[in-house]
Order: sequence, then C-alpha cells, then structure tokens
Amino acid sequence: MFQRTVLDNHLRVLSSSMPHSTSVSVTITVGAGSRYEPDALAGLSHFLEHLPFKGTENWPTARHISEAIEGVGGILNAGTDREVTVFWCKVARLHFNQAFAVLLDLVLHPILDPVEMEKEREVIQEELRMTYDYPSHRVDLLFDELLWPDQAMGRDVGGTMESVNSINLDHIRDYMDQQYNPANTVIAVAGNVDHDEVVATVNDATHHWRPRESLQWQPVRDYYEERGIGSIARVEDRQSDQCHICLGLPGISLTDPDRYALAILNGVLGDGMSSRLFLNLREEQGLAYDVSSSLNHFRDCGSLVVYCGVDPRKTHEVVQATVRELAGMLEPVPDAELNKSREYTKGRLLLRMEDTRAVASWLGAQEMLVGRVPTIYETINDLDRVSSEDLARVGSRILDPDKLRLAVVGPQSKEQDLQELLRF
Repeated sequence: MFQRTVLDNHLRVLSSSMPHSTSVSVTITVGAGSRYEPDALAGLSHFLEHLPFKGTENWPTARHISEAIEGVGGILNAGTDREVTVFWCKVARLHFNQAFAVLLDLVLHPILDPVEMEKEREVIQEELRMTYDYPSHRVDLLFDELLWPDQAMGRDVGGTMESVNSINLDHIRDYMDQQYNPANTVIAVAGNVDHDEVVATVNDATHHWRPRESLQWQPVRDYYEERGIGSIARVEDRQSDQCHICLGLPGISLTDPDRYALAILNGVLGDGMSSRLFLNLREEQGLAYDVSSSLNHFRDCGSLVVYCGVDPRKTHEVVQATVRELAGMLEPVPDAELNKSREYTKGRLLLRMEDTRAVASWLGAQEMLVGRVPTIYETINDLDRVSSEDLARVGSRILDPDKLRLAVVGPQSKEQDLQELLRF
C-alpha cells in the first residue's frame, strides 16, 4: 500500500504507488494548528498558512504560484485545523516535479513580505466575518465552545478579529521557525510514482533543512467531572429562515480501540440516507431537509455531532426526536443494521482511496497524528471484527445524557426551554 523513509534530518517521506492513476497528489503536513497557540495569538497557524501563497523565492507573486499549478491544469491549496496545517496539490503525472517544487517552496522559502501580510490580514478578517454570516458554520463553532469551554480545542481555528489584529511579522517568523521544521513535517505522495524517485527528489531539496524541537500542543481539560461548569445549551438568536442545530457529545481519540465500533454506530445513527436519523426526521416525519451525524477524532479527544437545519417552529420537535434517536442507540442494534452500516463504512473508505489526493492525505495525517499508517485492509479487518456487544459497550460509554450539549443559531431565544429537552 505504501512505503516510508525517514531522512537524516528526521523528515518523514511516504509514498503510495498507484500505477493506473494519471494524477499525482502531494501533501506536506506540518504539526501546526490552533492547539499550539496562546489565546492572545489565536489564529496564528491559520494566518501563517495564508502568507506563503503571496510569494516565494522562486515564484515571487501569488500570480506566479497559481499559474505554475493551474497553468498545467492542477489544483493547489492548504488548510489549517487544530492539530495540523496541510499544503497540497494534485497534478497530472508529467507535472509532478514542478508541482512538488512549488509546494515545497511555499513551506521552505516564503517571502513573508510585510506589505502583503497587511493585505492578507484584511482577507483573513473577511473570512472570519463570512463564517459568522453562515449560520451552519457558526453553529459548529458554538457547539465546540460548549464541548470544550475556555481552551484551545473550543476556539475558532481562525482566531478572533482582535487576536488576528495583534499578530505581527515577528510572531509569524518565530512560529514558523519553531513549527515548520523537518522533524515536525511529513511529505506524502500518491500516484504513478516510484518511492526511490520520490525520496531522492525530497532529499535533494531538503538536505539543508535542519530539525529542532517543536512547541507542545495543549491537552484537553475535561469539564464534565466538575458539576456546574460549562453550559448545556447555547442559543444565538438571529433572523434567518431556518434554525441550525448541533446536538452531540464528547467522543473518542484517534487511537482509541473503540473508534471502529463508534464508526459503525454512527453509520446506524445518522451517516447516510438509510440511517435512522435521516429516515425518521426527513422521510417519515418531514421535519428537516438536511440531517446527519458525524464523528471528529483528535489526539486526546473527539466528538459525536448531529447537525440539522429546520423550520424555527419545529426546533423543539426536532431536538426531542434527535434525543430519542440517541437514546435508542442504547438498545441492542439488530444484526441487519450492524451489517449494513459496516458495509457502508467499508465501501465509502474503499471508494475514497481511489483518489490520489485522499491517499496522500491519509498517509500524511496518520503518520503525523498517530505515528503509524494502517493499511486500508487493516482498517477493514478492524471494522469486520466489530460485534453487537462492541456496539452496546461503546454506546453505553459515549451516550451519557449528562454530557449532551446543544447549540442553536436562528430565531430562538430561550435556552432554558431547549435545555430541558436534553434528557434520555
């Protein structure tokens, strides 16, 4: 499935050969995200991710960078989360060398021009305003604040208007020097490539890049052991045609042995058009157009979240129906549902792995966050081993009504009324 080499400077290089693919995807995954930032500099990782696209030593303007990739039909982008920043590109195989050179230049040789930084500060603040204006995005942020209050995990990855305004070029340079080092970076390539060729190309371009010790990420503080701390429900009252709802609970980490059972439980609950939530709330009751559940996994924590957008007059009814479905997951899951969810989960994973970008992303994220890369077939075998007893155990472990949290954005005003609905 893949090969792995660690260079002398501790840079990890992984590749997956997909001989029948006409594309090659490259990801550069750096251990830099909002969990590494102090409150006063929230959004630093995200700000830094934007700046290399303004110009590098070999491609000195944003236009030069975009034309180098888009000019050959490729795609180039980056993203920042709580634990990693990922720069990625996907191009036709014959343009691999140029695409890799551009991507690596973003990480190693950004110009970091102060004039361009001020322009990008405005762009990032517009991005924050845009997030606030989308209720479906805003409700996600409110839910995270409820689940992980007063800590990095519960903050917007982009920071706040105030914190972004306080970030200066020295902060950027110091943080980049600390986090963007080879010991804290993984390069992954997927497509019609040869591993030895990839390693030689990476080694030639990075042998002068020296490792150093990186900052430590902030562990989660568990508020659920301390009664009375933290809100149970939060409503942001605003005029909109729908109420946007996130209802969920703390989940489990990336390495928790129960993650496979929880994936199948989530498939039964709300992942897909044949899940219980979709069939009940949409098909049978007609309460929502968009309803689903999803899982998030991080190094030391996670979440199980149900999202839906509904007519404001039906908000209470939808919350009650969702709570009932969650409570129903504590009952034994019939074998037919278990097997359907298992095959759904396996099938989605296998289909995703046909795409070179998905494979490169899988390699980079697993290596960076877990320290090892399971093959797809290892994961399938782990899913195949999940039993009804495993579902019952993980259900009783996760579905604790005392930990249920609810965020709503829309024409609602009474948090207490909604809070009283959160009982199994």
